[in-house]
Amino acid sequence: MSRTPSNANRTHGAEPIDQARIAAAVKEILLAVGEDPQRDGLRETPERVARMYVELFSGLRQDPRVLLQKTFREKYDEIVLVKDIEFQSLCEHHLLPFLGKAHVAYLPDGKIVGLSKLARVVEALARRPQVQERLTSQLAEIIMTELQPKGVGVVIEAEHTCMTIRGVRKPGSMCTTSAMLGIFRDNPKTRAELTALIYGRGK
Repeated sequence: MSRTPSNANRTHGAEPIDQARIAAAVKEILLAVGEDPQRDGLRETPERVARMYVELFSGLRQDPRVLLQKTFREKYDEIVLVKDIEFQSLCEHHLLPFLGKAHVAYLPDGKIVGLSKLARVVEALARRPQVQERLTSQLAEIIMTELQPKGVGVVIEAEHTCMTIRGVRKPGSMCTTSAMLGIFRDNPKTRAELTALIYGRGK
């Protein structure tokens, strides 16, 4: 099994995010683009942006592995799938949002976890500077490592504002990424079953 990407479990300590430093940087950006940070509409903007980043980057101070520590013994040997987990993240290349849905599945090997914990892992990994490809592989690797199931499948569909509101400007474009481990990678029938569950084929 491949090793979990190095920054998947990284936490940056318990110290709070330096909001004053962020606010000062935002003020400099406003000055650099020719704005007046002291006018009514912008006077409190640096502090607002600082508070926003505390929320958007809260995952940097979370270890997603902790969320999967409490498990239950259960003789269940079919796919467990949580579909349409909505998330918002920031692309680390432009610090612009990308947002969409994650579909997370695993095939238990005698051990299950609370369904909400899967959504919380998505949230912890999304709330940090990310790229969709890494977010996808991190989700799969962490679940595989912590739950030790027969297999893990993750599919993420997201819209990236770095290509819808700037650059190529193609609104509506969606990026789909997937990571398949264990039986979902090795067994085409099991992988096809997961795909059918996600997209409703064969109904």
